[in-house]
Amino acid sequence: MKIALLVPGGVDRSGTHRVIPCILWLIERLVAAGDEVHVFAFRQEPRPGTWPLLGATVHNAGSAPRRSRMLAQLVAEHRRAPFDILHPLWAIPQGLVAALAGRLLDVPVVLGLPGGDLAVHPDIGYGGMLKWRSRLMTRLALKGADRIVVPSDFLRDQALACGVDAIRIPFGVALDRWPARTAVRRSPGSPLRLLHVASLNAVKDQPMLLRAAAALRDQDVDFRLDIIGEDTLGGAIQRLAATLDLDRLVRFHGFIPHAGLRPWMEQADLLLVGSRHEAGPIVTLEAALVGVPTVGTAVGHIADWSPEAAIAVPVGDSAALARAVARLAADEEERLRLALSAQQRAIAEDADVTAIRTRALYRALVRPPVGIG
Repeated sequence: MKIALLVPGGVDRSGTHRVIPCILWLIERLVAAGDEVHVFAFRQEPRPGTWPLLGATVHNAGSAPRRSRMLAQLVAEHRRAPFDILHPLWAIPQGLVAALAGRLLDVPVVLGLPGGDLAVHPDIGYGGMLKWRSRLMTRLALKGADRIVVPSDFLRDQALACGVDAIRIPFGVALDRWPARTAVRRSPGSPLRLLHVASLNAVKDQPMLLRAAAALRDQDVDFRLDIIGEDTLGGAIQRLAATLDLDRLVRFHGFIPHAGLRPWMEQADLLLVGSRHEAGPIVTLEAALVGVPTVGTAVGHIADWSPEAAIAVPVGDSAALARAVARLAADEEERLRLALSAQQRAIAEDADVTAIRTRALYRALVRPPVGIG
C-alpha cells in the first residue's frame, strides 16, 4: 500500500530531537510491512523540504501558506503514483487537508484523533470544539473521513457524545525500544519517589499536582516529586512550588529528550498525571512497562484502566489525588498489583499491535484498481 501520514510535526531529520516517538514507531512498522510511506508534516521546519526518515519520505510544508502547500505536495505525490490511504493525525489542520484531498483524489481517509480535537475547556481556552471556527473545521474533517480512530475508550465515549462513531486503536509502545521490566519493590522506610512527565502548560494542570504535593506533606507522607517537561508558562509553576514551600520536596528538571526519560521512570514508584484532558497518554504506557503504575485524573488510559490497573481521581481534585497517593504509599502490595496489571495491558497493545490493527483498517478501505473486476 502507498500511505500518506499527515502530521503537525514530530518527524525531525535527526530522528531523535523534536520527534513524536509513537509516530516514528508506526512509520517503522508500516515500512517493515512493505508499505510505501510518505509523511506530510505541517510545520517541522520553517522552509519547505523533503528528507528520508526510517524508510519513509517526509514532505515538510514549511511557512505559510502551509495548508495549500501541504495539499499541493500531497496531490503532486499522488500524481507520481496514487495513494491508497490518507491518514491524518489531528483534525486541524491535517484532517481538514486530508478531507479535501480525499474528495479531490478519491482516496479513503482514516482520521486519527490523538489529542484535544473534541475537547471543550473554556476556562483555559483549550479544545477543538471550543470556538465556532475550530468547531466548523473539526466537523468538516470528521465529515470527510471514512473512518475515525481514537486511542482510548475514554476518547471513544467523548466522540460518541459528539455524535461521532470512532474505532479504538491505541498508540502502543515499541517494546524493542522500550522493553518491559519487572516492578521493583520499595525499600522499607525510603521516600516515595513520584514522577510527572509533561510540558508545563494549562492542560496538564501542574498547579493541581503541587496542591496535592502540599497535602501529602501536611499528611507527613515522605516523598520526592520530580517534574520533567518543557516550561511554557514562564516559571509560574516553579513560583507556585516556592509559594507552597515545596522547594525541598519538588524538583524541576526541564525538558529531557525521550531517550533520557527511562532512568527517571525506573527509579520512580508512581507516575502522577493531573491533566484536564488526555487521549492517552503514552507516558502512562511507558511507565507501566517499567513497572510503575499511574495515579492521575480520570482521562485517557487512566480512566480506562481504573481501578484495576491505575487509580483515577476527578479532574482538578488535588485532595483526592493526595489521598490516593498516600494510600499506595502505605500499601506496597497494592502498588505492585497495579504495576503488574498495568504492564500486562501495555504489553498486550504494543506498537506492533497498533500497526497490525491500523494496516487491517487500511486494507478494509482500500479501493480496488479501476478496471479490475
